Amino acid sequence: MKNVYEVLKERGFIKQVTHEGLEELLGREKITFYIGFDPTADSLHVGHYVALMAMAHMQRAGHRPIVLLGGGTGMIGDPSGKTDMRKMMTTETIDHNVAQFRKQIGKFLDFSEGKAIMVDNGDWLRNLNYIEFLREVGAHFSVNRMLTAECYKRRMEKGLTFLEFNYMLMQAYDFLELNRRYGCKLEMGGDDQWSNILAGADLIRRKEQKEAYGLTCTLLLKSDGKKMGKTENGALWLDPEKTSPYEFYQYWRNVADADVERCLSLLTFLPMEEVHRLGSLKDQEINEAKCVLAYELTKQIHGEEAARAAEAASRQLFEGAGEGGNVPTTQVTKEQFGENAKLIDMMMLCGLTKSRGEGRRLIAGGGVLVNGEKIADEFYTLSDADIQDGAVLIKKGKKVFHRVQIG
Repeated sequence: MKNVYEVLKERGFIKQVTHEGLEELLGREKITFYIGFDPTADSLHVGHYVALMAMAHMQRAGHRPIVLLGGGTGMIGDPSGKTDMRKMMTTETIDHNVAQFRKQIGKFLDFSEGKAIMVDNGDWLRNLNYIEFLREVGAHFSVNRMLTAECYKRRMEKGLTFLEFNYMLMQAYDFLELNRRYGCKLEMGGDDQWSNILAGADLIRRKEQKEAYGLTCTLLLKSDGKKMGKTENGALWLDPEKTSPYEFYQYWRNVADADVERCLSLLTFLPMEEVHRLGSLKDQEINEAKCVLAYELTKQIHGEEAARAAEAASRQLFEGAGEGGNVPTTQVTKEQFGENAKLIDMMMLCGLTKSRGEGRRLIAGGGVLVNGEKIADEFYTLSDADIQDGAVLIKKGKKVFHRVQIG
């Protein structure tokens, strides 16, 4: 069996590692590792899924994951990647969100006897004696060094509160506590957690004189560098009540061509030979890869039945639009499509609206869908990512469909 470090590296997970020796350790023994999830909402979103997939690969290789729910750190709020202070949540909200996370994560990892652990850092953080904590932990942190950390530098411009300044100490203490309780040797997390992870590994070395490692995973970004998983309605949630399986499927069916191979590698368990084959497809053939990505990911999160239903609904909507295939179609060349890339212009070209003003009102009122996805931007620009099987399906209101065939 491959060393799981090689698997994570090959699939594109690994961004940074604290120091040499981790690959050898993972090949030599089965270790306990952890990833923390702060309950900032009542559902996980697709950005969390990279971490869950990394945990799953580690568990499949025989290592034991600890899922750390942030019932304690959630009381403060992580400043990493934020230009403004996070909104303070009540204890009741945090506890509710933790309970929701607990239910969701339980579906993605094997929690049978000895296979995985799920704990809440609120169990030890909420009742800390602050003076004792400062003496035991705070004495090992240099303020000068902390201020050079990326998670704090971004916040310095608008004002870093002392509340947030404590976050790094809390997360470092989590690693120390898990090391003491469960022999945890590795903390993993998104690359925006690098400074916090370094702090935890260093604290264990100072306090316990033991080796501790940190590894960050790549963030889920589009090829243009922007975060993936943002929709017109907000985040792409894993809760089917917040993002339906159909909406979830459609999101992945419509990803940009340049992002397909990376998403298949990070977010599915498909063998890398198949990932490379699908990722190498060009032009209209890349739609096969997008369908595989959408189906596999929907199946993993919502189950096979939901994935099949979403796939069938997508095909019916696009191929037949619920009317037996009798959908009015306008044939345009690639040049015409490019010239009329604004959704409003394309609607006018197809006779779906008589004026740009009317078109903008329709879009603003939520009355226009592209390939089943509601468009809220009045100035939305159609792109190659919107082309499915050589066409774009526009829906106006509840019953008016129009297919734009390109080529």
